[in-house]
Amino acid sequence: MQHDQFSNTTPAPGRRAGVLLWLGLYALAMALVEAAIVVHLRHLYYPLDPHEVFPLALLNDADLALELARELATVVMMVAVAVLAESGWARRFAAFVFVFGVWDLGYYAWLKLWLDWPRHWLEWDVLLLIPWPWFGPWLAAALIAGLFTLWGGWVLADARPLRPRRADVAGFVAGTLVALTAFLAPAWPLLAGGEPAFRDWQPGTFLWAVYWPGLGAMAVALWSAALHRPARASH
Repeated sequence: MQHDQFSNTTPAPGRRAGVLLWLGLYALAMALVEAAIVVHLRHLYYPLDPHEVFPLALLNDADLALELARELATVVMMVAVAVLAESGWARRFAAFVFVFGVWDLGYYAWLKLWLDWPRHWLEWDVLLLIPWPWFGPWLAAALIAGLFTLWGGWVLADARPLRPRRADVAGFVAGTLVALTAFLAPAWPLLAGGEPAFRDWQPGTFLWAVYWPGLGAMAVALWSAALHRPARASH
């Protein structure tokens, strides 16, 4: 039986291990590049103490445009390597989240090595800038990255095809949107005030009550999708 580009064919066991290894190394290398850029920006914009992110030192227009482009390029690089590494949309998604998870965890590990930051578990960070700044404790982002790493690695290491049910997809999307709300909510009231509002802002209480249900829904949906695979790989 011929499989098209959207099928969920799986590589041989030896190749599966190789794919995981190279995807992990790729993600860690990307994380080092990301961390190196952030270390330079911290020293440039926070010369007195690169460990203190807040109050914010806002990027100039040229640097902001470059950062936005870099964020988009990072996502494109992750999607591209996932498409090249696997076949079928579901396994490519698993490869993407695996790379994303290892990249994010590696990013904080490299920052700790080169900048000795973060200094405590609940230290806040500027996580992303699109569509507006994401604020939250780095640990909250790292927990999602850990989920992605474990689930993506589990799926990619298994020969069985992955065919998520609609309920799994809906649960994951819903959980993702809920968790994203916790990261996007802090900056929402600041948008109308522009640059002065962002300069004066200090982190308050993170919306853990929103974040935990979102993370839980994501985890349940991913777990369900993995558990409902066929007992054996199809040939």
